[in-house]
Amino acid sequence: MRTSTETSLVPYVTLRAGEEGAPVNLVITPEWPGNWPRLRYIDEERDDRDVRGVLWARCSHTRRDERGMPTGTPRWKLMHPSRQRKTMQELRCQVCVKPARTPLGFVFLAGPTDYERDATSIITGQPPVCPKHARAAARLCPHLDDRPMVFITRSAPLYGVHGTLYGYGEDGIQVVATPDQPLPYGHVNLRTFRASQLVRRLQSFRLVDLDELVEELVAAT
Repeated sequence: MRTSTETSLVPYVTLRAGEEGAPVNLVITPEWPGNWPRLRYIDEERDDRDVRGVLWARCSHTRRDERGMPTGTPRWKLMHPSRQRKTMQELRCQVCVKPARTPLGFVFLAGPTDYERDATSIITGQPPVCPKHARAAARLCPHLDDRPMVFITRSAPLYGVHGTLYGYGEDGIQVVATPDQPLPYGHVNLRTFRASQLVRRLQSFRLVDLDELVEELVAAT
């Protein structure tokens, strides 16, 4: 059950009504050396690529409120590409966008059946949460169902991206595939790929429940 405070709380990464994908103005051009094909925007800007040089989907933004947070009706099951990228890249809380590091390490949440409980490596596109908003995030996100898997880790290196592969077809540049699994950085197909989610790999983690997380955080502070 959501508290009165959580009723008005919307995670920073959540897509809002009115935020829509920008018109697709893509070209594929040869890249030197090797003349490998590379997907580009006709009017490409610096922020259109991430730290590894992968092209990203564009999406409009609603106005910000006095706290600098997005406004508009939340589209709960969707994340805004650039806000997801920012929080995942900088390891910031997906709810409040403040640094997510805790005395225990970083806390990542997943749906109750997303992974096997004995998994030794986790690939996730869900940005971390800070101690203040771990429980709120679990209640607010429909996918987490208020009973998330809680991963505590000190090692979460960048892995790759989710998105869409493009190529040439009868009508010019078109979608070739939308892989179910993320492509790791370094994959040859990233040259003609447009990303929409940044993904990290969790290593050397511990799996706990929300109550255990809260107890450990209290004991560590």
